[in-house]
Amino acid sequence: MTTTMANISAAQVKELREKTGAPMMDCKNALTESKGDIEAAIVHLRKRGIATAAKKASRVTSEGSVVSYIHAGGKIGVLLEVNCESDFVARTDDFKELIHDIAMHIAASDPKFVRREDVTASDFDREKDIYRSQAAATGKPANVVDKIVEGKMAKFYEEVCLLDQPFIKDQTISVSQLIATKIGKLGENISVRRFARFKVGDVGETIAITKPAGEAEGKEG
Repeated sequence: MTTTMANISAAQVKELREKTGAPMMDCKNALTESKGDIEAAIVHLRKRGIATAAKKASRVTSEGSVVSYIHAGGKIGVLLEVNCESDFVARTDDFKELIHDIAMHIAASDPKFVRREDVTASDFDREKDIYRSQAAATGKPANVVDKIVEGKMAKFYEEVCLLDQPFIKDQTISVSQLIATKIGKLGENISVRRFARFKVGDVGETIAITKPAGEAEGKEG
């Protein structure tokens, strides 16, 4: 029997809302689309959030907040700026929860850059040369070597770029997907502007700043 909105129970909607934070009607629609399957509905909402984020990506984010996060024991500290479109959204609990979660993630995962576009040409070239030499040493054909290098570079980005990293509290999504979900819920573009990470005993610190549009260094994939 086809599942309709009328067949979706309030308990199902409540459960999905608690798991995703999505608006009530969006939860109902997602459950209807997934025929009452909670996990499929979560995937549906994530895809919807990413699609919404893509549509809003070009919108200017001139408001936002700076948050600090000190890891338990006071050994690691993070300063983070996340931007949105309005001061109203910046003051919401959802936005505050998001920037706290991102700051906590940075403390735990130690990214070096915000986005792929921010990776310096020297870092990119160094890693790609290493991976190409390793792959070539296997004696495999050139086209296979290229595929190996491509896969290794994707893994490199996942290790060093904040937005590519699996979110520390839910490894099934990336930080960029976490942000996309909030964009879908709050209806505004949200972007990570910059962060600094300090660890007791480390020489120096990590400071990452998103390059303005048009200033990202050109790199091949």
